[in-house]
Amino acid sequence: MTGHTTHDGPPRADGTAAGKLIASLDNPLAFGHPLRQLRVIETHISWVILTGQYAYKIKKPVNFGFLDFSTLEKRRQYCAEELRLNRRFAPEIYLEVVEIRGDDAAPRIGGEGEVVEYAIKMLEFPQSCLLSAHAAQRDLQPKTIDDIADSLATLHTDSECAPADSDFGSPQQVEKWSEQNLVQIAGAIPPEDLPNSYFRLKRWYRENCMLLELVDERRRRGHVRDCHGDLHLGNMALIDGKTRFFDCIEFNPALRWIDTLSEVAFVAMDLHARGYAGYCWRFLNRYFERSGDFEGIALLRYYFVYRALVRAKVEALRVAQNNPAAEQRGAFAAAIDYIDLAASWADGHRAGLIMMHGLSGSGKSTVAAQLVERLGAIQLRSDVERKRQFGLGALEASQSATGGGIYTASATAATYQRLRELAQQITAADFTAIVDATLLTVSQRRPFLELEGAQPIRRVIVDCDAPHAELRRRIAAREGDASEASLEVLERQLETREPLGAAERELAAVVSVDSGGIDDKTFDLIRARLFD
Repeated sequence: MTGHTTHDGPPRADGTAAGKLIASLDNPLAFGHPLRQLRVIETHISWVILTGQYAYKIKKPVNFGFLDFSTLEKRRQYCAEELRLNRRFAPEIYLEVVEIRGDDAAPRIGGEGEVVEYAIKMLEFPQSCLLSAHAAQRDLQPKTIDDIADSLATLHTDSECAPADSDFGSPQQVEKWSEQNLVQIAGAIPPEDLPNSYFRLKRWYRENCMLLELVDERRRRGHVRDCHGDLHLGNMALIDGKTRFFDCIEFNPALRWIDTLSEVAFVAMDLHARGYAGYCWRFLNRYFERSGDFEGIALLRYYFVYRALVRAKVEALRVAQNNPAAEQRGAFAAAIDYIDLAASWADGHRAGLIMMHGLSGSGKSTVAAQLVERLGAIQLRSDVERKRQFGLGALEASQSATGGGIYTASATAATYQRLRELAQQITAADFTAIVDATLLTVSQRRPFLELEGAQPIRRVIVDCDAPHAELRRRIAAREGDASEASLEVLERQLETREPLGAAERELAAVVSVDSGGIDDKTFDLIRARLFD
């Protein structure tokens, strides 16, 4: 829950009727079950009372325009909506909507008398389970990042598409929210404190207005869906080894019915902002591989900038509302950090092409995955894309014979054509693509060497090598991998491969993967050839 405050002990009265009600809940009899503790988390729109076993979320009687909880009936409706929506992700956490009866002085949950308020009853989990807490402790794990990506890809696939006659996710909506960020940031941060990056972003928006055409195209193609809407690490928890999303937006459908890429960009931005740039790219790569929504990469930068400026706005408004003017100088550092992050992505030019090359079992996918995190790139696995074209999951066995089924010559040609199309999309969006395929013949490599874009594309061939005995050992030991290469396939590759030519060797960086990784010297060479 972004921008919350926490205090131990009884809830504090603030002089309002709602505040008195919350303070009166400092009574074991009010809950109908034993209390292990009593803590309150307060945001600008709600209170969450933690009792040790259960948590009770009570909405504040506020109206901010985009959110209206001003009447008891509206709060009941939105409690019911929040319960319904969040049960999509965490049915074991969201239990029921409960009535608070009695009066402000002696309220009882599920008691007798007049209904004075409603609350969402949830199963409480330790605040240390929040992924934001794990991030602060620097103990986020790769498995958790993969779990987030897998869960989000499934959520988006299963979510309902926005009605065709709605305005959800339209270019007008997207442009409105983007402009609102800039206006509200400038209204909160004094002019002398606005960084130069803010003004570069204003110019960037003007220069990239054509991206709104892609926003409309994706909307027409069904990518605006019923999402979470506020998916950052503070609204994810690691419970029993599994990532759970919670606290989605229920109060304004326009902020929840969004392009799925806007939601993806929020997670990526939050990881990057918290110092996990490598995990940002790991998450993005995993999501695109699972969802297949590579066309969304064209809007990734736009939505990343938007999400960073949302956070900048929230931080700036928090300071402007809570700090006396005399104490504000320097207090906008967090907001400015988000503005600078947005500008770094807006200004970043990372178009490049990495061509993996090597026999099955030579470590291409291992090295490519390392480059994803260290360079910031999107990996295109031939094994995954081949199966996707045949409606198979990445780990689903095709039961194909060598050279048959999904491995015929025509299927292979179609797979390489698809890889080229995806590489074109990624580099056209000014990002780096890693083509993770064997690329053992000149005819397979040539289309990627000849790939062109609006700007020159720098490319590197990462030539993976390992002793033949080691290749055979790895292939024999494989399990749980998208590749179905067998020892028979390896022997055929050894017979038919075509070595790199002289011009190709000039682009090559050789990686011996006996140790299972890429050394710093080779990595620096690859990075320099792409970006220096």
